[in-house]
Amino acid sequence: MTDRVTASVIGASGFTGGELLRLLAGHPNVELVEATSRSYDKKTVGSVHPNLRGLDLRFTTPEDLESVDVLFTATPHGVSMGQIDDFFEIADTVVDLSADFRLETEAQYEEWYDGHDAPEYLEKAEYALPEINRENLPGAELIASGGCNATATILGLYPLFEDGILDGSEQLVVDVKVGSSEGGAGGGEASSHPERSGIVRPYAPTGHRHEAEIEQFLGTSVAFTCHAVDMTRGASATIHAFPNEPVSKRDLWGAYRGVYGDEPFVRTVAGGSGVYRYPEPKALTATNMAEVGFELDPSNKRVVVFSAIDNMMKGSAGQAVHAANIALGFEETAGLEFAGLHPVGAP
Repeated sequence: MTDRVTASVIGASGFTGGELLRLLAGHPNVELVEATSRSYDKKTVGSVHPNLRGLDLRFTTPEDLESVDVLFTATPHGVSMGQIDDFFEIADTVVDLSADFRLETEAQYEEWYDGHDAPEYLEKAEYALPEINRENLPGAELIASGGCNATATILGLYPLFEDGILDGSEQLVVDVKVGSSEGGAGGGEASSHPERSGIVRPYAPTGHRHEAEIEQFLGTSVAFTCHAVDMTRGASATIHAFPNEPVSKRDLWGAYRGVYGDEPFVRTVAGGSGVYRYPEPKALTATNMAEVGFELDPSNKRVVVFSAIDNMMKGSAGQAVHAANIALGFEETAGLEFAGLHPVGAP
């Protein structure tokens, strides 16, 4: 595999697109070629993403894209599935950040979305959550970056299934709090500052589409609710699990260390000392790290699981770059080494 590839980003004016540009511009193995946006055609990238004012790059339209090795697509749901043939005319590897190729079957898209325009590609796509799908990513040509809420939930629960503490027959209740950036750059009235400020607002009490990803990769259904909260970046999952057999803290530590002990982007944080005793999105701002943790409630036969990510990094752009690194044979951590900041303002 080559030591360096060319890459472009479709949908580069959005929040996630900007994060992709930031990561790829600093990636040691990537030459960033183009960034597309119909709305900002010919304007500088820095005019939309002020943190990238030093980047000598202007937006182009998707029709003007040149051939590259890797194409990252940060488009709304439904766009990539309609243009996937065109994307592969441009690039050998496509990394899609929408929901268009995350699920395995056309029937799932009929149930959870509005069907699928290119179902023949579903079996070719590889899900981009390396902690559970690493072995399938080397050489992958179509990579589907996982949803942020699904990522937080799967990472929190995965060790309990791998270790046999949960077998899928238990009741699982998932409550996710998310920042306003999850709504995208065009999030609308509900994401405007006066409406968002100070709120803890249920916006998907039942039936969230990310449930399909969770069920697909954990093999079980969950009772899932999302709240919009007063933060910009981050997703924080609190999960209530009720194992069928007694479990100890030692069992839990063994499960999480056994699965994540060697993972470069997952930390187990479970009731230590100091202010940040459990997973906290604020501590992960702009990083590709995930934090997972737990607390045992013996009197209620309950395990409370905590998981936190930056929704635009580990939940989107960072996860996509991590998966692309594996697919292309680069160091997994290439371009993703930023360790975060402390103290930091509201995420």
